[in-house]
Amino acid sequence: MRLFAAIVLPEDVRSELAGLAGGLPGARWSPEENYHLTLRFIGEADRGFAEELADALSHVGSEEFELAIESLGSFGGARPRAVWAGIAPSEPLKALRRRVESALVRAGLPPEERKFAPHITLARTAGARPAAVAAWLEDRGAFRLPAFAVDGFSLMSSRLGGEAPVYREEVRYPFGGEAFAP
Repeated sequence: MRLFAAIVLPEDVRSELAGLAGGLPGARWSPEENYHLTLRFIGEADRGFAEELADALSHVGSEEFELAIESLGSFGGARPRAVWAGIAPSEPLKALRRRVESALVRAGLPPEERKFAPHITLARTAGARPAAVAAWLEDRGAFRLPAFAVDGFSLMSSRLGGEAPVYREEVRYPFGGEAFAP
């Protein structure tokens, strides 16, 4: 199974982000239910290793904190491959990310080599013209959302195929509570 640790966004935040979809020919928009903030991509894991990872994550604690979406941008430079919503700098988020990473490495995952860049992928843009991506971003440059509460994180699975991956929350880790399978 293909796994990642993530913060599942509240429904109202996902709905606001979904309002951005459109107006960019050639973009493949992520379904609203797929919007999330990845803390750590894990990749393929068999059932046994997945259970070990799930157990390791159950020891990651935090207190509730707030996040805000403060920007839009793209990955890929001159040939944008994705547009995203960016998260305002947050020390509690960085601390949570470090604890998740540490727990996964202790459980046997190799350390993540990429720098953590907190974002929510809105669309894949390999089929869009670079000038159109730049114009789309410029038209929406002032996009911001109010802060929202983060009261836990999740171990997610993804199944590829079809127009978009299908994500499933495998285990929920509420802050200050017991992990559970939704």
